[in-house]
Amino acid sequence: MRLIVQNSLKASCEVNNKIVGEISHGFVVLVAFTLDDNEEIVDKMANKLLTMRVFEDENGKTNLSLKDVDGEILSISQFTLYGSLKEGRRPSFVNALEPKRAKELYEYFNLLLEKAGYKVEKGIFGADMKISLINNGPFTTILDSKELFS
Repeated sequence: MRLIVQNSLKASCEVNNKIVGEISHGFVVLVAFTLDDNEEIVDKMANKLLTMRVFEDENGKTNLSLKDVDGEILSISQFTLYGSLKEGRRPSFVNALEPKRAKELYEYFNLLLEKAGYKVEKGIFGADMKISLINNGPFTTILDSKELFS
């Protein structure tokens, strides 16, 4: 599982010229799954995301969590995070989880975040989405379950 986490001042997701998800401040999270991902990995990644201290405190130090800043989440499915350009010039997506199972894990991931008490706005799985955001910092973090939990 891979997450690209962007600290955002505001963000939105548009599908077919309609806003389907919008947050004021918090995280824009691009979410992708690979072949051996499961609920246990999703549990660990959700916990890591929600406990990261990447927002500035009153002294300008990255010391506050999403909860500390009353932040929101815009969650966007993005299988292309598992695209590989190791060979050739066109990306291969053989390491991306098949769509049916990926959608199940994506929905499970969002449910965990909501159950933890966060406002979670979402894109539409598999749709052609247009994401707008104002990065804060910019401050972007990459979380990869293979690096964190292997």
